[in-house]
Amino acid sequence: MPTVSLFIPCLVDLVLPRVGECTATLLSHLGCKPIYHSEQTCCGLMAFNGGHRDEARRLARRFIRVFEHDPLIVSPSGSCVHMVKQRYAELFADEPAWRARALALAPRVYELSQFVVDFLGVQDVGAADEVTVAYHESCSTLNALGVSAQPKALIRAVRGATLKEWQGADVCCGFGGTFANSFAPISSALVRQKVAFFLESGADLLVMCDPGCLLNIGGYLHRHHPDKQAMHLAQFLADRLPDGPARDAWS
Repeated sequence: MPTVSLFIPCLVDLVLPRVGECTATLLSHLGCKPIYHSEQTCCGLMAFNGGHRDEARRLARRFIRVFEHDPLIVSPSGSCVHMVKQRYAELFADEPAWRARALALAPRVYELSQFVVDFLGVQDVGAADEVTVAYHESCSTLNALGVSAQPKALIRAVRGATLKEWQGADVCCGFGGTFANSFAPISSALVRQKVAFFLESGADLLVMCDPGCLLNIGGYLHRHHPDKQAMHLAQFLADRLPDGPARDAWS
């Protein structure tokens, strides 16, 4: 039973707590022992994206101190995993000691679907549901981590589920962290386009691996198309286990 340290991003902690709960449920179901460091805080992604490098370095140092002795760290956020695995080394380019610690930590940090499929070697988690699913390729998860086949393999293995190929699966939803605030009209146009593609697909449910995208797309659906639903992969799988009744993504 591997011990897995949960890296829970800010958006999950503050706005989407069931994503974190379902991540722990899923890992436990697969025979892992999840642990949670209550002293963890932001990984520094928002500060980094906003150009506040000193603040990002301060948060990155704290993150490294909290997690650097854990053999396995798993997060339900591709963008935050990207920050730790690839951006920390850039942040500490002029600080060799901290850069070395960041590089030593990076290989032990996994996005959730990547961990389940690539590390545990599992595709069928035992979930079942008669549902048609479209999968949203979050920008950081796809382009920075190269994670795409893993979540789709997990969805396909759900008994009764159908994964639909659809136009615009890899098109940005418009969230982009601070981008959504700084360029609100562009962000709104992108999420509107993303949802239009989803509606054209005929799928019942839109599943994704990044909390930021879920907040953006899910919020738009809730306001304009309440009969449709977006959901994080962790919740999609955990709620469809034999002892996990499906619940609304926003409950």
